[in-house]
Amino acid sequence: MNDTAAAPRYRADALIDYAQALLQRAGLEAGMADVVGRTLVEGDLLGHDTHGLNLLAGYVKEIESGGMARDGAPTVLSDRPAAVLWDGNRLPGPWLMEQGLNLLLPRAHELGTATLVIRRSHHIACLAVYLLRALQENMLMVLACSDPNTASVAPFGGTQAVFTPNPLALGFPLTAAPDGSASGVMVDISASITTNGMSNRKRAAGQTFAEDWLIDATGKPTNQPQVLFDTPPGTLLPVGGVSHGHKGYGMALLVEALTAGMAGHGRADAPEGWGATVHITLHDLDAFGGKVEFLRQMDHVAQQCRDNLPVDASKPVRLPGQGGLQRRDEQLKNGVRLHPSIAAALKDVEQRHGLQLAQARL
Repeated sequence: MNDTAAAPRYRADALIDYAQALLQRAGLEAGMADVVGRTLVEGDLLGHDTHGLNLLAGYVKEIESGGMARDGAPTVLSDRPAAVLWDGNRLPGPWLMEQGLNLLLPRAHELGTATLVIRRSHHIACLAVYLLRALQENMLMVLACSDPNTASVAPFGGTQAVFTPNPLALGFPLTAAPDGSASGVMVDISASITTNGMSNRKRAAGQTFAEDWLIDATGKPTNQPQVLFDTPPGTLLPVGGVSHGHKGYGMALLVEALTAGMAGHGRADAPEGWGATVHITLHDLDAFGGKVEFLRQMDHVAQQCRDNLPVDASKPVRLPGQGGLQRRDEQLKNGVRLHPSIAAALKDVEQRHGLQLAQARL
């Protein structure tokens, strides 16, 4: 968040209204625009500023070009009580995610576990946003996503891209804080060390990464995001880097199996454009050891992590998602800081549709 320290603040509700209006003017059905706009702003509230309103201009262009469907419904390809497969028909990913969670929650309560796999979704934005629902609903959620239409990550030991960063997310509640605010763990990680979004941002700003998180087309490690755009292109390194990248490689294969494999649709099929294949599983805590015992165990582990003697006394150990939840609370009260590149990226679509982000400023 250092890049945004001097940035203006925006009202969260006004940002949502702005995003929803822009999406509707581009042609997206109103109910879908409401969900997508809210989801993007939630990404910024949590601090995932490459996967919040940073995506809005791209989404608008996809709506205008027909790359993202403007209305409709998913096609149910298979429906068993605890296992469902949808064709997303290139509908907005955040809207499909909300519909999917609405479907899964009652089934998970009844059956203990329920899974939905979605093929041919459009991009689903920030995975951590959906983990908030797990905290609120006392569920353990596992979420994975891949984009079979593109590739930027090579398998460990290789030089040619096969995978996208292939994010994998996990969310579960902890005992609520004394003030009643949401408490839990939200893991939102990728099988690659960094992401395409961050690489694009660094390249546009003429910046490099702090460490060698990529390789060029010959396999030489580099901190230059430009190598992704060279001919032939370089690739992002998997988690573990040049010495232990088999770990990220394994994660990438896990995500591919959970998404494309279970969907029966992925990299073996013709690309259609920016999109996603998604896996969502919900576990009802009461269907196993029970919520009380789940919290007893995970609260204990969480406290051991928080109380752990830190390497740097100024940087105490945090739980995944802790900083995001605190940032969300602070920005809801005091306004949202957006990365400076976002306003510039929106200027063209604003001019076409007669809206101004600046009107959402505090």
